[in-house]
Amino acid sequence: MPHSLISTFRPPADQTLRPKPFSKDSTLLILSTRFQDLKIMAKKKSIEGVSDQMNAIASQNLDHAPARRRVRLAFTQVQEQLDHALFKMAPTGIRTEEWFEMNSKGQEIFCKSWLPKPGVRIKAAVCFVHGYGDTCTFFFEGIAKRIAASGYGVYAIDHPGFGLSEGLHGYVPNFNDIVDNVIEQYTKIKGRPEVRGMPRFLLGQSMGGAVALKVHLKEQREWDGVVLVAPMCKISEEMKPPEPLQKVLIFLSRLTPKAKLVPAKDLAELAFRDPQKRKLADYNVISYSDQTRLKTAVELLNATNELESQVKKVSSPLLILHGAEDKVTDPNISKFLYDKAASKDKTLKLYDGSYHCILEGESDERIFKVLDDITGWLDSHCTVR
Repeated sequence: MPHSLISTFRPPADQTLRPKPFSKDSTLLILSTRFQDLKIMAKKKSIEGVSDQMNAIASQNLDHAPARRRVRLAFTQVQEQLDHALFKMAPTGIRTEEWFEMNSKGQEIFCKSWLPKPGVRIKAAVCFVHGYGDTCTFFFEGIAKRIAASGYGVYAIDHPGFGLSEGLHGYVPNFNDIVDNVIEQYTKIKGRPEVRGMPRFLLGQSMGGAVALKVHLKEQREWDGVVLVAPMCKISEEMKPPEPLQKVLIFLSRLTPKAKLVPAKDLAELAFRDPQKRKLADYNVISYSDQTRLKTAVELLNATNELESQVKKVSSPLLILHGAEDKVTDPNISKFLYDKAASKDKTLKLYDGSYHCILEGESDERIFKVLDDITGWLDSHCTVR
């Protein structure tokens, strides 16, 4: 499940960090903060319907990739049997491949592909960019299979520090590192024999929408279109922490960048409209659902501030899809992007009553409608080069 920066970007409960004017005495304020409070880990809730043994596996420390890979392997069969349309109604015969690529920073990056049945002509490459805390496995498996069944080569990677890729779990020391890693990995993938020379599209979800836009801005001529699902590309003023508090958090992030903030409320209720599907989000056992790390929060906030000033430079064909009742990323942000983008070919689709996870947490009918809207738009933009 995509996670929100904003709803987790909260100060510790310690009253010494209540918002107040940022003065020259702020250093004393910061140093008086009990740093151990920032590191308290939320106890993971038990997953309904699995044994105590499986819950013990899911609750282990996932800071490092080997543990996440073991947990994912243990839960793969359980996940495939979940009562969700993305699993139960997944097209058959899709060819899949998983592998690791070493990036330029020496990190192992998890990669996966989904290709149509043998004999089906591939129309284009669709390269997925996942959201904060998420992974390109679990729910996206069903999404990818559906898109692949429509004739597309679908490719996905886990960002460093997320999913099955190496890196401290949930830690983003530099947002541009995520952007550069996406460019690096998809440059390799675009050269694969099955899609070489074909149209190529970015598909970004939530925070992945911000990453996808920054990739496009760095590679204006490398993509034939960008699809954004509930993108996090601008933070509304009422959702930002007060400016004095932002300065405190930025200062703290320099002292203890990996420290975690006090947990915010569970976002599943805000993100999933269907209560039965909401329960299944717990089975995404390698997602990062703990407190946001200080440096990560600051990097995401800075990235969206920077992106807000650059949306007028967005020139790619653009499809933006958003739930009209999304409380995680504001649909007005998507309207802002649609209005400001320089793209002459742009489409905005708002889904009445829908929440943040329009591809995972809505009724089956709505989920398949959104997927059909995506594949229909891709089909209309797949002119051969």
